[in-house]
Amino acid sequence: MASGKKKWWLWALIVIVLGLLVYAVIQGRKGQKGIAVTVEKASLRDINEIVTASGRIYPEKEVKISSDVSGEVIGLYVKEGDTVKAGQLLAKINPDTYLPTIKRAQASVSSSRAQQQTAKAQISSAQAQVNQIQAQVDLAQKTNDRNKKLFNDGVISKADMETSQANLRGLEANLNAAKANLKQAYSNAQASLYGTASAQASLKETETSLNKTMIYAPVDGIVSKLNIEKGERVLGTIQMSGTEIMTIANLNAIEVQVEVSENDIVRVSKGNPATIEVDAYYGEKFTGVVTEIANSASSLSSTGASATLNTGQVTNFIVKIRMDYDSYKSKIVANKPFPFRPGMSASVEINTTSAKDVVSVPIQCVTTREKKDTMKTDTTFADDNIMEVVFVKSADTAKQVQVKTGIQDDKYIQILEGLKTGDEVISGPYSTVSRTLKSGDKVQIEDKPKGFKPKEDKD
Repeated sequence: MASGKKKWWLWALIVIVLGLLVYAVIQGRKGQKGIAVTVEKASLRDINEIVTASGRIYPEKEVKISSDVSGEVIGLYVKEGDTVKAGQLLAKINPDTYLPTIKRAQASVSSSRAQQQTAKAQISSAQAQVNQIQAQVDLAQKTNDRNKKLFNDGVISKADMETSQANLRGLEANLNAAKANLKQAYSNAQASLYGTASAQASLKETETSLNKTMIYAPVDGIVSKLNIEKGERVLGTIQMSGTEIMTIANLNAIEVQVEVSENDIVRVSKGNPATIEVDAYYGEKFTGVVTEIANSASSLSSTGASATLNTGQVTNFIVKIRMDYDSYKSKIVANKPFPFRPGMSASVEINTTSAKDVVSVPIQCVTTREKKDTMKTDTTFADDNIMEVVFVKSADTAKQVQVKTGIQDDKYIQILEGLKTGDEVISGPYSTVSRTLKSGDKVQIEDKPKGFKPKEDKD
């Protein structure tokens, strides 16, 4: 029995020792294996920084037509979708209201012109009267001068002298009255001239109103919207805003209007190229260029109502992108000369910045860490307490490297300082890189997911 107990304890001791050895080996292997990570090489790539936005297609040139005069539409000569030329008659408003007014204005002009002729005749008559009395005054003056000499010589009496002087004064008074009549005739002529001008202006205004009953196309284009029917009454623009009759659009020049957020608008500039996708042409891409950027925000509240100054509003800016004709001319066919219709939905990618052959890594490789005291004196990077870093695989450990980044696309980010091509940078797992990984941690490269194909880079 004693011998059996000894053998049992011996076997138990052997099992325990073997178990401890196996545990030690496993723990040793775990310690040597390190944290499982994936790595990517820093490589030369082309990076295009993109701003995405959505909006709708509109004609670049669109004219809304309203009537200047009010009345009934008695003629409508186009339909929606018709092609029109500048100067083509589109519609006609009933002119009967303006015809009597024109006749009255014409009569007023004729009357004013007759008054003008009468005034001219009065001037001639008054001028003749002035000339006649002036001659009489001159004769009376000479007679009075002779009588004065004769009176001084005692040839004529004082009564004759006084009669001569009275006759001269009477003629001089008549001359002054005739001159006043002439001046009045000139004033009457001037007034008749003004009256004629006023009557002619009234006639021209009425004729203009009559002409405005005929509505012509101001530009070439397509009737993209027709808001009235023959027989309807329209309100002229003289009275408030007036009735919008139709819209003419030039569909040869198409633009996309998109809303860009306030965070992205600072990166968008005129001339930026853009890639456009139209919902109606799924899977196809068109090109364009930014032509206009709004200076004022187009703000909407979360409910779509007019914006107020509160923290819940969404602030966007309208950006206009002209579509390149060459990119969609293949869509033009004989029975469909305009492949796009106003209001079609579209999404765009605006290429704001491009960089060729720059050192870059996947975006997930770059994370942030708090600066240590020894790093705060480094003026190469930002002076705040947070720095951008990557973890470079050095042998079997992770080495933290501070970097300075540039532009980025949806996959890669430019490295301006801190890395060179060929450096193996830890790219995942994301939670490990962004939170737990520290400089000096042991790492081991994990196999890429099955089916993973790395993008070909420019080395």
